[in-house]
Amino acid sequence: MMLVIFCLKDKNHIRMVMAAGALAILGFSGYLTLEYLSLREAGETSEFLFTQSVMWYETFNIHYAVGVDGISVAMILLSAIVVITGVFASWNLEVQTKEYFLWFLMLSIGVFGFFISIDLFTMFLFYEVALIPMYLLIGLWGSGNKEYAAMKLTLMLMGGSAFLMVGIFGIYFYSAPEGQQLTFNISEIAANANMPFSKQMIFFPLTFIGFGVLGAMFPFHTWSPDGHASAPTAVSMLHAGVLMKLGGYGCFRVAMTLMPDAANELAWIFIILTGISVVYGAYSACVQNDLKYINAYSSVSHCGLVLFALLMMNKTAMTGAILQMLSHGLMTALFFALIGMIYGRTHTRDIRMMGGLMQIMPVLCVCYVIAGMASLGLPGLSGFVAEMTIFVGSFEHSDFFHRFFVILGCSSIVVTAVYILRVVGKILFGPVQDEHHRELTDAVWYEKIAAFGLIAAIACLGMCPLPISNMIGDSIENIVKLF
Repeated sequence: MMLVIFCLKDKNHIRMVMAAGALAILGFSGYLTLEYLSLREAGETSEFLFTQSVMWYETFNIHYAVGVDGISVAMILLSAIVVITGVFASWNLEVQTKEYFLWFLMLSIGVFGFFISIDLFTMFLFYEVALIPMYLLIGLWGSGNKEYAAMKLTLMLMGGSAFLMVGIFGIYFYSAPEGQQLTFNISEIAANANMPFSKQMIFFPLTFIGFGVLGAMFPFHTWSPDGHASAPTAVSMLHAGVLMKLGGYGCFRVAMTLMPDAANELAWIFIILTGISVVYGAYSACVQNDLKYINAYSSVSHCGLVLFALLMMNKTAMTGAILQMLSHGLMTALFFALIGMIYGRTHTRDIRMMGGLMQIMPVLCVCYVIAGMASLGLPGLSGFVAEMTIFVGSFEHSDFFHRFFVILGCSSIVVTAVYILRVVGKILFGPVQDEHHRELTDAVWYEKIAAFGLIAAIACLGMCPLPISNMIGDSIENIVKLF
């Protein structure tokens, strides 16, 4: 698809090819999900499925090895939904359209490749492929202080990658018993369980922090609000909706699964940090006036909740963490899409400069209310399912330390309601602040496709969560035994 787009010149043809390709990816992801669910019914989902392995570099036993389990299938489906809605959210982009979609596609390739990789080296390669396009997408097509935001984001994520690289090579050098060939294969490393506890204590925090930077873990989160605020609409959607999930997925798949003893020993440190992320992000969102900054700090809070739940190390909480990745990915993509659509009309993101928009653009405003209700956990939408699963699973720990931070995390729900209702009341209702806004138009067809598609996914996950939840739970069950 990249080659076809590269050869095209007409912008409409480029958009149509991109939309057709994204639709094909969504169709394949849906087929993969249904196929996995059917195999689950037959009891064949205890290991990675649909695996392929091709030798890349024999000296270090590096393979292009791919495969999926229930968790990666769910993340692939999320990525496909966000990608196709992001394409429609970018439909009216006129500046260097070809180059934009080529880099957007490169970012998408990195994301999909990361979620299907079962070789650590291949996973790290796709991780970097996903990060590099962000600099150009923000620096060239962004808004505001975009050069600073792009540089800050890139430097901080590259710093996390440096920690991650050390951790991955540490895992590699203890991946097999002495005398046997070392490997980057995740399944083989987990089966060997060869790394001494003293080495796990060194490489676990490096790996967890390396992925945690992308997951916006406190105090490594500062790149996130600036990056989101300056990124173009679809890039914000993909970044917050999918790219930040690479952090949580990597913490779970690599750091915790391959070094479980150190995870048990050091979890309390990261529970404190992620607990701070949850509360700090929510309170920070309350004092912002820029719509994108509000949603960016909200993402810090919700992504902190993902890492927090993973560190509880029981099946219920960890299942909730993956559901929260899905839920947050969908609703934050919807938020950023709607913010971009509103900004494109009003030319401001300052909530103090807006009011009465429900009278002017009712479709966009109703969609914004739905996104807000999902964020604060309204039953029937995806946020409720994810957060209830997290808090119920986390409260299974009976000691004071864990329950204190669970209660602290629960308080973020109230704070979330405060800033969501504040924004909804300020910009959607009340008197119109700018009389020029009365001349604005409502959503057009391609914007409705993006918004309605994400709302449908949020509602489906909220009202029928069991197929996805059970699919995720099966894959987590064997891993939980390691803890």
